Amino acid sequence: MTRPKEILVPTTPHVEGDEDIGEINNIVGFHIRLAHGATYRHFTETFSDLELTQKQVSVLWLVDDHPDIAQTGLAKRMRMDRATTMAIINRLQKRGFLVRGKSKTDGRKQTLNLTDEGRQALASAKVAIQEHEKWLQSRFKKKEVEMLIEMLSRIHE
Repeated sequence: MTRPKEILVPTTPHVEGDEDIGEINNIVGFHIRLAHGATYRHFTETFSDLELTQKQVSVLWLVDDHPDIAQTGLAKRMRMDRATTMAIINRLQKRGFLVRGKSKTDGRKQTLNLTDEGRQALASAKVAIQEHEKWLQSRFKKKEVEMLIEMLSRIHE
């Protein structure tokens, strides 16, 4: 089932006078929200042909990096609840991108591995991610990118 392609612009165009937003300009959370919105819009535009979400790409990438990973281990690494993780895994399995198996060390756990189609989807996604990252990182100097990652990590860790 193909979704209609949505045309999105990476950022809302500047309008003369829109920079005067008052005191809210000093609110860090406000700028994080605006930055997230612009980043998410660009990501969505970059990935529209692949029909994959950010979380689905992350799952494919983690499963590729960690063959035989347990669903519970994946949920922990993704910092998501088990129900959300299971729903993503179900969708990816339905598309033929990954398979579940039995753990060799713990019969209660299911393992995850990519199929050939999953590896192809991940390879395409990595190309799109490189394009997206190039767009995002072009706004900063290399040292600023390192600082930004370090500072943002303080918020989510």
